[in-house]
Amino acid sequence: MDSLTQIVLGAAVGEAIAGRKLGNKAMLWGAIAGTIPDLDILFNPWLDMVERLSFHRSITHSFLFAVVVSPILGYGLWRYYRKETATYLHWTLLIFLAFTTHAILDSFTTWGTQLFWPFSNTGIAFYNISVIDPFYTLPFLVCVIAASRYNRNSNTRSVLNYLGLAISSCYILFTFYAKTVANQAFERNLKEQAITYKSFISKPTPFNAILWSVTAETDTGFYTGFYSLQDNSPSIDFQFELKQHELLTSFKVNPKLERLLEITKGYYTVTSAPEGVYIHDLRFGKFDGWRKEGGQYVFVYHVLRTANGLQFKEINYRPKPDAAYFKSFLNRILGK
Repeated sequence: MDSLTQIVLGAAVGEAIAGRKLGNKAMLWGAIAGTIPDLDILFNPWLDMVERLSFHRSITHSFLFAVVVSPILGYGLWRYYRKETATYLHWTLLIFLAFTTHAILDSFTTWGTQLFWPFSNTGIAFYNISVIDPFYTLPFLVCVIAASRYNRNSNTRSVLNYLGLAISSCYILFTFYAKTVANQAFERNLKEQAITYKSFISKPTPFNAILWSVTAETDTGFYTGFYSLQDNSPSIDFQFELKQHELLTSFKVNPKLERLLEITKGYYTVTSAPEGVYIHDLRFGKFDGWRKEGGQYVFVYHVLRTANGLQFKEINYRPKPDAAYFKSFLNRILGK
């Protein structure tokens, strides 16, 4: 998820493990540890597009990284703060849980997290929460800030911190419930409209867990649609797009192209480009696909031939976040 959310989660974990031993130092180092996994983006200047997509949320987000690095950082912090009452175990557990909760929370989003790297480079994704969701983050943030203002030995401090953890955890459970309701609506509509599908993925639209998007795979293409928990009508309008995977047959077998397609988990369409082709990553859907005029896919990868082999470029699309867009978006969330 976004950096602020990971900082808040890390701070809350640090407080829960060693707040009474370290006071706000526990929150500080929990927040820092909660940010460390995302520092993998510092390697981006030395990686090409496919390498960046593959490297992000891999090594630093794996359980192995947490197991190996936590004792090392824990030892260093224990030695540095040796006058404090926190033990080596406290420090190691603080770092370990900040790392692992970061990785697990990221796995709830659409991108996917390579929790079991290097044994598997498959991105684990549950598709149940948006990368940015203020309903998860803001109540959590308020509780952590409020807790930090009390003395380390105050029971109120502990209560506020655990309250933040409880509220955020309950919201995660709600997103799974909302996903289940949305999935039932998608499955019912696909059946009623006699759409034979092989599999589908559903994911929340940005900033909420009320409006959901679905992408259903068939032999020849994909159906996409939207459903809000506030919808009065049970009917869902699906849009269909051809896979056109045959447009890639003219490209020779290429490890990076194969890895790119693996990252999409097979949820991609291909269209012709003035040079080469465009690969549309359907996992993220369209941030404005529910509008009458339709929309464009959030992530598109341009693949073209050069004298040095295949070249890959990422094309990101974001709708214009003006007042008209947000009003339309809010209305759709509310079922209009």
